[in-house]
Amino acid sequence: AWSRNWGRRRMNDRLFSAISLCRKARRLRMGADVVRDNVLSGEAKLVLLTSDIAERSARHARGICGPAHVPVRTLPYTMQELAPVAGKHYGVFAVCDRGFADMILGLLPDGTA
Repeated sequence: AWSRNWGRRRMNDRLFSAISLCRKARRLRMGADVVRDNVLSGEAKLVLLTSDIAERSARHARGICGPAHVPVRTLPYTMQELAPVAGKHYGVFAVCDRGFADMILGLLPDGTA
């Protein structure tokens, strides 16, 4: 079973590293209110949701991003797994740089809409 998942884990490690790099470059915004403000101001290029976010919160994020034409993707990570990157538990993230957004979109597994 481990060998079957190894390729996916390796891709996810690259994804995790890309998110971490985005944070270190100060282009990652965290938290529902901050993300909403960044989407409405046009600064957000991509919104990321954790895999364990509440359905109501996910629906709210998609509702804000739809009219603003900001793509929303679900990460293969939980809030707990992203806590080392974020510093605390967040379920919603905004990438505010086109280059980072494109890189993260390229690393996401298929079917994460």
